[in-house]
Amino acid sequence: MSKKSAKLEYEPKSAWEVYSSKKDIKAMDAMADRYVEFLSRCKTERLVMDFVRAKVDAAGFVDDLAAPLAYRFNRNKTCFLARKGRRSLSQGFRLVGAHGDCPRLDLKQRPLYEDTDICLAKTHYYGGIRKYQWLTIPLALHGTVVRKSGEVVTVCIGEDPADPVFTITDLLPHLAYKEMEKKVADAFDAEKLNLIMGQSPAAKAGKDDEAIKEPAKRKVLELLNARYGIDEADFFSAEMQAVPAGPARFVGLDASIIGGYGQDDRSSVFCALEAMLAEPDPEYAQIVLFWDKEEIGSEGATGANSRFFENCMEELVEAWEPGARLSSVLSGGSALSADVSAALDPDHKDVYEPLNAARLGHGPCFNKFTGHRGKVGANDAHPDFIGWLRRILDDAGIPWHMSELGKVDVGGGGTVAKFLAVYGMDVIDVGVPVLSMHSPFELSAKADIYACTLAFREFLKQ
Repeated sequence: MSKKSAKLEYEPKSAWEVYSSKKDIKAMDAMADRYVEFLSRCKTERLVMDFVRAKVDAAGFVDDLAAPLAYRFNRNKTCFLARKGRRSLSQGFRLVGAHGDCPRLDLKQRPLYEDTDICLAKTHYYGGIRKYQWLTIPLALHGTVVRKSGEVVTVCIGEDPADPVFTITDLLPHLAYKEMEKKVADAFDAEKLNLIMGQSPAAKAGKDDEAIKEPAKRKVLELLNARYGIDEADFFSAEMQAVPAGPARFVGLDASIIGGYGQDDRSSVFCALEAMLAEPDPEYAQIVLFWDKEEIGSEGATGANSRFFENCMEELVEAWEPGARLSSVLSGGSALSADVSAALDPDHKDVYEPLNAARLGHGPCFNKFTGHRGKVGANDAHPDFIGWLRRILDDAGIPWHMSELGKVDVGGGGTVAKFLAVYGMDVIDVGVPVLSMHSPFELSAKADIYACTLAFREFLKQ
């Protein structure tokens, strides 16, 4: 190519322009429908794992890490999927890791109380939320209760149109003059994020019986007991989550945007699962990991900072390639830390640096680094790995772009990338751009969901 004809400038491609054929639009719309159904069904990490298990069971995966199609679930919150490649593990593997947990409101272990004749439930928020976004919206209650007998009870109230929903009150503007003068951080008290559970009183057993001390609370407990057979003490051994009620929806007259709760990071779970199931004959071994607890630091037995991945890999190496060194296998891997990034918001451009901001509708965005203020807490991907990714995606005609999470010193965030990088493997963050991230109603472009899935497929089959 002559110097005159060489393209020196760079502008990210629009995924809408790349995928404008009737064939692509049909495939994109079908995938968007599946994604909306997935978001609507999978409101908790346990429900995500139920969805994943059903899909991989149908695809022939088994709970045996010696098998060529293998899985291992951990407490129904984390899972490890593996498919054998044509090459040995010691020659490398391709890994995509995402997390299935999302910001929400957890019920406290002793949540129920009565005040001004109303039964309420106390909550403790999980992950980074803007508290005011959770007020005066319909909320559903999902949970797992383990009774003393060991019986497991699944709770779901508020998703069926026939169900009641829950909500948190907010102060009317007529009485909120002092509140409006406060900083946002001070105006919304976490201890006031209390769910309205009910207001009608329980009936006395007989007219001569003593009055019930907290009749509205008693009525709520009676209803829970009638529906699920649980009592107040069962909350001690329960995980109960309040999440936005109702299905995900298409947004905009052209239905080009998908709105719904939990797209950070269930969009990456969906794309990674679709990609793996669509690439059944890879050159290198495929590994897909779905973790829990990312939103609170990836700690605990189900987070990326646990030994779950390492233990699964040790068992996989022993079965697939006896005699190989685990450390050598791990350091030979290539990984995508699948996580969303903040899309450039037209109403809040001041916190973004436009040249390096993620753009809705331009395909998956790669973040060379995350962290905050001087890249603290970041994995900083190596240029050799990025160069290889550029080549395979460009050769496949998949739109993608680079981004960072806001202006320097404005904020930042973390992902699971650093927990994979510790093994010496190449890893970079990649995912779809999202507007209103961590809100009860996040937005993504269906063209980005489609392009991200194709990018994961290309990576996993290389």
